[in-house]
Parts: sequence; C-alpha cells; structure tokens
Amino acid sequence: MTEVKSRPIRVLIGKPGLDGHDRGAKVVARALR
Repeated sequence: MTEVKSRPIRVLIGKPGLDGHDRGAKVVARALR
C-alpha cells in the first residue's frame, strides 16, 4: 500500500519541483501527510 501510494505522490512532488516551486512540493507533501 505504501509503495503504490508513494508512486503518485512522488510524481506530484516532482512536477512542482521541476517548476522550481519548493513551497508547492512542501504543501503537497504536508497535505498528503
């Protein structure tokens, strides 16, 4: 379950990361947490 959930979460965090939005990635990670 953790591995399956980690896949989409990584993509969501990677998208804003490429855009240069570190805050966006942190917010997404916090919301998912």
